Amino acid sequence: MPGPERQPAVLVGLIGSGIQASRTPAMHEREAAEQGLRLVYRLIDLDVLGLGPEALPRLLQAAEWMGFAGLNITYPCKQAVVPLLHELSADAAALGAVNTVVLRDGRRIGHNTDRFGFAESFRRGLPDVPRGRVVQLGAGGAGAAVAHALLGEGVGRLAIADTEPGRAAALAAALSARFGEGRAVAADDLAAEMAAADGLVNCTPVGMAKLPGTPLPVSLLRPSLWVAEIVYFPLETELLRAARAIGCRTLDGGGMAVFQAAGAFRLFTGREPDAARMLAHFAEMSAAAQGAT
Repeated sequence: MPGPERQPAVLVGLIGSGIQASRTPAMHEREAAEQGLRLVYRLIDLDVLGLGPEALPRLLQAAEWMGFAGLNITYPCKQAVVPLLHELSADAAALGAVNTVVLRDGRRIGHNTDRFGFAESFRRGLPDVPRGRVVQLGAGGAGAAVAHALLGEGVGRLAIADTEPGRAAALAAALSARFGEGRAVAADDLAAEMAAADGLVNCTPVGMAKLPGTPLPVSLLRPSLWVAEIVYFPLETELLRAARAIGCRTLDGGGMAVFQAAGAFRLFTGREPDAARMLAHFAEMSAAAQGAT
């Protein structure tokens, strides 16, 4: 049997904006190498290329021409990519968002590993927190996945806030249709929702290295609240730092990043990833990055 250096490489990539700091390529390439598989992971950064989501049709076509096995999709393309695909998995169809596209036999098949990624991280990181009322910031592609995960994990009432109120209302309506009337609402009065909440989840890009700041006034936090992030670069966002400073239990975005990557690796390669090994590798990279700053 030929060694990994003689096997044809599996070529995959990530499409998104401001993704130069992504740890996804290293996670995929390292796990493949551990399994004796050659995998090459390319970044297709819209900011670097001077492009927007309208370039997706050309980028997908180019990836097919160049023999890519698949693509991860991130902000701001998780919803825009949906009409360009031939088929959706059940999760992707329910969420209306795609973070993984498998390219096979001339077909583009959309999947979503974000819901599983957040749910697994939440179960491990905040297993016993109160779940009666939760506020979620952000109703985009990642927000849809996290909202489904939260309600699936037993959150009683999810209040969703977004800079586009219509988007929050649409997501809340879709969630209520699936999980039951009143399980999700659009947050009309964020301060009032926060005052009654058990937990807060940030699903906006605010807090990323390229979008520093907090997605809401930190004066709305209080020690009894738990706070979760999906941003993982930096691992400690300004929101998490403020929450920890007053004694909140917190969950960073690292677990979701690893578990969604494990799901995508399985789809791209047909091989079972070692999630524990990927978590350890992510921790190594995070420690190295912290030491370099």
